[in-house]
Amino acid sequence: MAFIKAISYYLPEHVLTNEELVKEFPEWSVEKVAAKVGVNSRHLSSNSETAGDLAEKAARKLFEEYSIDPKSIDFVLLCTQSSDYALPSTACILQHKLGIPKTAGAFDYNLGCSGCIYGIAIAKGLVAANIAKNILLLTAETYTKYLHPQDKSNRSIFGDGAAACLISTEGFAEIGEFDLGTDGGGAESLILKTGAAREPKPNGKESVDEEGHVRRDDYLYMNGSDVFNFTLDIVPPMMQNVLYRNKLDQDVVDYFVFHQANKFMLSTIRKVCGLPKDKFYINLENTGNTVSSTILIGLKNSLNDGTIKTGMKVMIAGFGVGLSWGGTILRF
Repeated sequence: MAFIKAISYYLPEHVLTNEELVKEFPEWSVEKVAAKVGVNSRHLSSNSETAGDLAEKAARKLFEEYSIDPKSIDFVLLCTQSSDYALPSTACILQHKLGIPKTAGAFDYNLGCSGCIYGIAIAKGLVAANIAKNILLLTAETYTKYLHPQDKSNRSIFGDGAAACLISTEGFAEIGEFDLGTDGGGAESLILKTGAAREPKPNGKESVDEEGHVRRDDYLYMNGSDVFNFTLDIVPPMMQNVLYRNKLDQDVVDYFVFHQANKFMLSTIRKVCGLPKDKFYINLENTGNTVSSTILIGLKNSLNDGTIKTGMKVMIAGFGVGLSWGGTILRF
């Protein structure tokens, strides 16, 4: 068996409020942004601050908060789509910076909104195979560096941040069975086209999509309606698969912490899946969508405020860029 033993997170110091954002887009109002996406402010990484820097700070918070000795870590996983270098893996650099033993394994994996779930699944597999006993799972993203200054939609949604989680042979939340899935046919729906091996140099190309949004190859592009429809298609069957694999009925699940994409999407998912408000986590107000870190941030906040208690069964799920999705049950 594998368990979550500790969770912490770190948010960059600089905060961008809706009041500051709408000064750049006078056609919007503070109330409109808050109502549409559920975000009042978001944290932005500085020009010199990388995903690796955020992950390091989240890990150090974890070590301090739970009195964890870095020398007890025997594997490091880092989920990021904004790694410090093309190579080597940022996880390898973090192993050295954090004082984790050289006997530890370490690697990055490139996933977004489902990345936390995949990381927990990988960590559980490492424990089950007796490869590692104390896995440091890190999620860190600096998506705001990929956004065009005039992309008001995505700038209102995304924030930067990192989370750290220790997965071990004992802990406060037992990790259940998983449902995972992928549809790479939807890759174009959320993509940054240039900057990697397929097209390494910026090309300056711009076009207008069917929703009237400007699509820029050199910046992150998200087709909101495609991603929304994909989410509504996959979340209900994914939930049922998670319940089936964990031998549970929906009404015995005490709480649901899903990827915090935006308020409208989450509210629609909740209604479509027939979930009561008091059992469904929505809280993007002061963080925005931090991509792979939203679920761990949600779990930490819910533990801190007493919403999640010992004895509860909690479903966690992520979905988005890839296109990719995954879910599992945590038994506290």
